Amino acid sequence: MKAWHRNVAIHAALMLLALAALLHAGQAGKSPIKVFLLAGQSNMEGQAVVDLDHEKYYNGGKGNLEHVMRDPAKAPLYAHLRDKEGKWAARDDVWVWYKAPGGLKKGALSIGYAVYGGRHHFGPELQFGHVIGNALDNQVLLIKTAWGGKSIYKEFRPPSSGGEVGPFYTRMLAEVREALGGLKDCFPDYDGGGYEIAGFVWFQGWNDMCTPPAVPEYEQNLANLIKDVRKELKLPKLPVVIGETGNCNHTVFRKAQGAVAERPELKGTVAFVPTADFLRPAKESPNTGHGHHWFGNAESYFLIGNALGEAMKTLLEAAK
Repeated sequence: MKAWHRNVAIHAALMLLALAALLHAGQAGKSPIKVFLLAGQSNMEGQAVVDLDHEKYYNGGKGNLEHVMRDPAKAPLYAHLRDKEGKWAARDDVWVWYKAPGGLKKGALSIGYAVYGGRHHFGPELQFGHVIGNALDNQVLLIKTAWGGKSIYKEFRPPSSGGEVGPFYTRMLAEVREALGGLKDCFPDYDGGGYEIAGFVWFQGWNDMCTPPAVPEYEQNLANLIKDVRKELKLPKLPVVIGETGNCNHTVFRKAQGAVAERPELKGTVAFVPTADFLRPAKESPNTGHGHHWFGNAESYFLIGNALGEAMKTLLEAAK
């Protein structure tokens, strides 16, 4: 009888272990979750066009993702975006959380985490997520907090810049806390192993560039925003990547963006990513009149996301 009871106990223990393994099998990456904050204005929201869902407006499909992927010379670079069946791939070791105007978008990394409904657009998060997902064994979470038409001078104004704190600076941090506080609800496969905020990406600037009083303040305001976010998160060396507003000819403004990464107190933990080389001609793009949105060109947004990811990867390796 004792042997029988012992066998039952062993069997029960094995069953519990199997059940625990089953419960935790859904999280594709290791714990803790590595969290990256992706913030900015409309170009971080995601304006890259995927397909010809609005034929009247999208220049016959030129420059959209499907068009770019048909180019034999470029197709290998984009091959990972489709699965074996030819559908848009979903990467379950990288999760995305984005409170879009139409409601919360959450789930495995794929196309569609953009400001518009449906799955016809994407932003820098797409290829950024693939670069970081390839670099880390951990589960990755991308939290997007972005709103169109917002400046650091006013809407994102950080506390250290004085004056009234920008409502979208406050909202950005509130959404980060909301996302992290609801991990299990948003991602049922979360194994409860905790998280680490690993990086911050800033892709913004058009509205400051178009506001003359904001231009001379931009470098200091962005430096203040980085320091204040780090202070709020209690991460004084949090890696930060700044994406250049490379779709404009305002060289003074773009130099101000780059100068932030060279400030002595930030150098080595902040990276500046030039993006001007990723701008494609309007005639080769979906939205010919939207220069402020990189003409909606999918290649532009893909390459921007890739460059932001590579810069973050370098900062993460340097921080080890």
